[in-house]
Amino acid sequence: MLAGIAAYVKRVRPGVLVIGVEAEDAAGMTASIKAGKLTTLDQVGIFADGAAVRTVGTETFRICNELVDDMVTVSNDEICAAIKDGFMDTRSILEPAGALAIAGTKKWVAQSNVKDNTYVALASGANMDFDRLRFVSERADLSETLVSVEIPERPGAFRAMMNIVEPRNVTEFSYRYCDRKTAASVMMSFQAKGPGDAQSVINALAADGCATRDLSGNELAKAHARHLVGGRSKTGEVENELLYRFEFPERPGALSQFLDTLNHGWNVSLFHYRNHGADIGRVLVGVQVPPDEVPQHRAFLDRLGYVYHPETENPVYQQFMR
Repeated sequence: MLAGIAAYVKRVRPGVLVIGVEAEDAAGMTASIKAGKLTTLDQVGIFADGAAVRTVGTETFRICNELVDDMVTVSNDEICAAIKDGFMDTRSILEPAGALAIAGTKKWVAQSNVKDNTYVALASGANMDFDRLRFVSERADLSETLVSVEIPERPGAFRAMMNIVEPRNVTEFSYRYCDRKTAASVMMSFQAKGPGDAQSVINALAADGCATRDLSGNELAKAHARHLVGGRSKTGEVENELLYRFEFPERPGALSQFLDTLNHGWNVSLFHYRNHGADIGRVLVGVQVPPDEVPQHRAFLDRLGYVYHPETENPVYQQFMR
């Protein structure tokens, strides 16, 4: 689509800017234009599966490299927000790839700070699975800021924290008592007027003595930890635990197949799976691996063929699950 539109527009109105949009985790054309040659990605995210390829076409690249004025990449959350924008304006539900142009237009305008121009976003594709809307609705509100906050475990501490956050709307709040000697760990989301407003809340909480971490870009927190039941493991009960996020093709029996494949002698100490109605399944797994077996374990994971992300050092894991 980008190559065809660029070829036509540049012939009819050469002065019109043509800007391509790709998902951040499937930006093959962006990488190729930046390198000045066809570039194959090691892997691609498939949330916007209609525009997810590891290697773009040779002729498509030639045309885009010559005629496209700029490329912009957008996150999955920005794509979800664009789906919501399209629905609010037209009452039509776009698929992720179909909403790329809306997300890209918003981001490019914000980055370039260009005003008083006309922008046309080519929105196409409505192959949306109804179950996937759950994930889209969770991620569509870009005004929502997800944070972790440590507050003293004493009467009135919650009220003091809420005095700082209000009058902003709190959209989620998770807390479990630990003990009086340990600071209370809270996971909370609130709606801010913008990045500056969100940062002002985080700064105010920190100034009040509450250790605060912005989790808005933390995929472990957003996809798993906020939904995970179980909490911390008892001290000394779960030793040598390694944490991973896995992605696997979502189809009937895929979860059972994944479990069978993972069953290779190491104890599974944590597991979280949630069906998002998408083509890809997301699983969080904790595995107990003795230190002397870690190289063998990593080699095993590489042979599995699943996309995985080590998360043992993720601060959300350390704060809420250890």
